[in-house]
Amino acid sequence: MAQVIFWVCAVGAVTSGIAVFRLDSMARATFALLLSFVFAAGTVFLVDLDYLAVLVVLMMIMEMVVMVVFMIMYMMNPGGLMPMTMVHNQKGAAAISAVVFVALTSVALLADWPERDDPHPADPTTSLGEAIMGSKMLVMIVVGLVLFTTIVATVVLATHRGRYDRYGERLERRRPDDPVEGGVSG
Repeated sequence: MAQVIFWVCAVGAVTSGIAVFRLDSMARATFALLLSFVFAAGTVFLVDLDYLAVLVVLMMIMEMVVMVVFMIMYMMNPGGLMPMTMVHNQKGAAAISAVVFVALTSVALLADWPERDDPHPADPTTSLGEAIMGSKMLVMIVVGLVLFTTIVATVVLATHRGRYDRYGERLERRRPDDPVEGGVSG
């Protein structure tokens, strides 16, 4: 069963990764990239690194959604949905990609990989966290919470009008009080 899940995730990650460059809008490409990362996180789940996999999924969802929101807000192309090309210098990019692919594949196939002598750790997530962060793990947890709080506060501060401004404090107005006629789904 694990092999079936791995191959579904691997093919899904590669397919949605290719879709990033084949789709003709920034918003669609962003969601294809999100899907590719979610499939990649599925393979991380398979090696019992649940925390890391959940972290990848949550980070990518937040990152891609924020990216789409900023695209919709600031791009001249509303919503990033108008056709555009996502690749520049296609021949050069294809040549570089082919060379890098061959080099990495040959390293992976021809390298003399070491045999594992130690037993697997009881909790691989904790071991990975200790190996990467050591004594700084608490600092990173706090930084993560501060970053999340900052994102939420920024979104709250950026939207100065909400449903209570538009429809009244008890939502009693039948028609919204919008400063510009034809506002949001009034």
